[in-house]
Amino acid sequence: MLALCLRRAQGGGMLLALLGWISSCVTTFVPLWKNLNLDLNELEVWNMGLWQVCITQEEGVVECQAHGSFLALPPELRISRLLMCLSNGLGLLGCLLAALGLEGWRTCEDKPGRKQQLLLGGGATLGMAGITTLVPVSWVAYNTVLDFWDETVPDIVPRWEFGEATFLGWFAGAFLASGGLLLACSSRATSTAMPLAPACHQRPAAPGLPGGHHLHPKNADLVI
Repeated sequence: MLALCLRRAQGGGMLLALLGWISSCVTTFVPLWKNLNLDLNELEVWNMGLWQVCITQEEGVVECQAHGSFLALPPELRISRLLMCLSNGLGLLGCLLAALGLEGWRTCEDKPGRKQQLLLGGGATLGMAGITTLVPVSWVAYNTVLDFWDETVPDIVPRWEFGEATFLGWFAGAFLASGGLLLACSSRATSTAMPLAPACHQRPAAPGLPGGHHLHPKNADLVI
């Protein structure tokens, strides 16, 4: 019963981790971090991502242009690029480590301690991937809110709002962190449920003779 619960917990953790990693990769590259609707030209919608800016027209035509220079970007976008790429790498590494430590795989079956270490390492790596996803998404969202409510900017000036990738990034970070936590907890439960190795029994000593002398095993059958 305990083994079945452990497998279900590990399966749920891996499913959350994979969903979070895929969502994080999509969040990194889609140009939907910010949206801008122009009141003067309602036929165009501007979308901004970490790598490019796109304009969607009413006819469905989408025109995208990459950011000119990495150094010319705002600090939050520059650091968000690095953190999101780091999150994608950590998520992939965490999924591979955790997969090798699952109960259903035949890897390291003769070394249960090694499987526990792989599962724990994978869970910790996935947790770090979740944090490195939540930090840049939350930072960009925070600056978007500050710019939106900036009273020094005239009301006639259009303002950026949250894009779909912002919410997807929050879900991705939560999935990665939750999956890593489940996998790490299941590794600790695996160690407690692991059966103990049988104790080594010593060969009984040969019967002793009066006077404190002991018989050699070869001569023990001579004394009756």
